[in-house]
Amino acid sequence: MTPLRIATRKSPLALWQAEYVAQRLKEKGIDTVLVPMVSGGDTDMRPIDGTRQVGLFTKRIQQALLENEADIAVHSLKDLPTEQNPSLSLAAVPERETVVDSLVSKTSLRLDELPLEARVGTGSKRRAAQLRHRRPDLQVLPIRGNVQTRLGKLDEGEFDAILLAEAGILRLEMHDLPRTQFSLEEMLPAPGQGALGIEVRRDDAASEAVRLLDHMPTRAAVTAERTLLASLHGGCLAPIAALAQSTGDVMQLTATVLSQDGTQKLDEQHELPVDSETMLESATQLAQIAAVALLERGAADLINSAR
Repeated sequence: MTPLRIATRKSPLALWQAEYVAQRLKEKGIDTVLVPMVSGGDTDMRPIDGTRQVGLFTKRIQQALLENEADIAVHSLKDLPTEQNPSLSLAAVPERETVVDSLVSKTSLRLDELPLEARVGTGSKRRAAQLRHRRPDLQVLPIRGNVQTRLGKLDEGEFDAILLAEAGILRLEMHDLPRTQFSLEEMLPAPGQGALGIEVRRDDAASEAVRLLDHMPTRAAVTAERTLLASLHGGCLAPIAALAQSTGDVMQLTATVLSQDGTQKLDEQHELPVDSETMLESATQLAQIAAVALLERGAADLINSAR
């Protein structure tokens, strides 16, 4: 059988993710080969804001599928736009890594230990708004580049601290990196954070192999989070945070929408019973309930003002 070609960005974290998928497929008896590529998000270092298009990090490797340069695309799911390309299919969502964010500084400071007006770097509107909500005195500044580039800027003194997803730190085995993890009450994650999304061409033979990596509890959780995001018409650049979790036969969805300056914050938490037969349907229904509640409270105005 011809090895399946895996399209991936060239950053160390993206390569780790692709190699992880390759190893998982190898365990299933499926050979693969990596096809590294450069995305627009890797070369364009301008701050990400409302004038930029979503999909900065995903479009190039999706294009590789559409043009038959590759058979599989591996994404950080939080970067994948919720609007599905009709020619592609999200064939698998492997089991999720931790969803929490970490505050990285030279001496492992907690958020409340940062000095007054400390310079904190993040490329995420969601993180920036939640930081400003907790610490309006902070100078929250844009930062771009891969994990290593951002850490270099911290080392050079450009920032007093930066925010990174703990999942990326663990995947890169940076276990000694000085940091403190945010609680979920302090910093709710992005929809899909900590999860990988594996795309293939719709009805392609690769679908059958890739589906072996699908983890239904993770897929159901990210389905709820991404459906909420789509229902709010937020896009992955909006100050929207969400986390779905299942405990026993109940799924709970916690969602937050903020103003860009962090002064306004809308929180919703809803739950529904779930079972293995209807998990995805319940996840979608739960997201719609939460989205309606947020929209009724003015979420659309907050989202639009942050564009």
